[in-house]
Amino acid sequence: MITSAQLKEKALKKYPAFLQDMIEGKRFERITIACDKRPANTLAEYQRQLDDLNSLSKERKGYGYTIEWVNVNKKALGTQALPQQIFFDQEVDFVRFLKKEKEVMAFRKNISMVLSEFPALKDWAMKYPLKVVEAEGIWTDILKVLRYFQQNPSPNMYIRQLPIEVHTKFIERNKGLIRELLDNLIPEYASQKENNFERRFNLKYAQPLIRMRFLDQDIADRFFNGLDDISIPIDRISVLTQKGNCNAAGQGSGTTPIKMVRNIFIVENKINFLSFPALKDSMLIWGSGYGVANLKCLKLPSNVAVYYWGDMDAQGFEILSQLRGIFPQTISLLMDRETFESYFENDIGTPSPVSVRLHLTEEEYELYETLKQNNWRLEQEKIPQKCLLKKLEEIEAISKL
Repeated sequence: MITSAQLKEKALKKYPAFLQDMIEGKRFERITIACDKRPANTLAEYQRQLDDLNSLSKERKGYGYTIEWVNVNKKALGTQALPQQIFFDQEVDFVRFLKKEKEVMAFRKNISMVLSEFPALKDWAMKYPLKVVEAEGIWTDILKVLRYFQQNPSPNMYIRQLPIEVHTKFIERNKGLIRELLDNLIPEYASQKENNFERRFNLKYAQPLIRMRFLDQDIADRFFNGLDDISIPIDRISVLTQKGNCNAAGQGSGTTPIKMVRNIFIVENKINFLSFPALKDSMLIWGSGYGVANLKCLKLPSNVAVYYWGDMDAQGFEILSQLRGIFPQTISLLMDRETFESYFENDIGTPSPVSVRLHLTEEEYELYETLKQNNWRLEQEKIPQKCLLKKLEEIEAISKL
């Protein structure tokens, strides 16, 4: 026999459909709960089940489910009354049984308010009625946000600049819900390929910074008043390709910082970034892990050599591969088997789930597979500076050819 707890669990599963009928404006129809008609094994067990099921019935409490019984004759136990059908005949019975009177009242009010102003959200509400419930208490502010974006679909402002009378952090705290609603309201203005909320809805946002050092002081002096360590937002990276107007003193140069660079080095470790030695016609970028993806906004002349120096672990070579997707000419620096075997100290890395073929040379790929299978890591800061200096001498010699 079904228990009262099992019955409530089944009734809760009917709740979303009940809310959907409310959205559609349908009248309440009987809700039937499937019941277990198996008899008890003993009279004592049967009596316990019977008392439990009757305890929350409409007959006992004045509201709740109605039970229709059928008599079943069992040789060992005689005649037993078992539930033939259990149902809720009225909305009040169903709602009070689930203890959702206030919730349903609020739902009815909120869904009416939302759909009267934004009927285009009906399909969304039908699909996610429980999200309407979960947003109880904030729908008035949600509608203010939706109203603003419908009238101003391309704000081009920071979130906290938007002239909407809601808490300054309201949109940030409710991005998930607001995104779903705006996708339904203004799909033609949403950048569907963008997952970032701000980019998706034409808002300004704090741009990631690209930190770089000019290893040639002449470039820093000529374009940046001697500053050799600078950080630039990715949307302003074009400053590296502009002629003369980088100089705060207003001195025209007739060329650009990038055109004066022959070599670009990208490193992962901050200390290696700070201690990297000076080198003629060269600049250095702090890659910051998978942040190298931000470098796609940097347009490089085809004659610029790109070198990547990262940790020798699975992730290091995966980042190298990612960078080659942006700059195919990228050469790995001190990421070879000889260097690994010379300085490896049995450090354990982070397992990698990557299974696709990477943009690596055969030698790099063999080392990558070794590192991945054994979960090994050699951090770049463990490689002596003398090794770097020797490599840079070779690169400088090539640059002079």
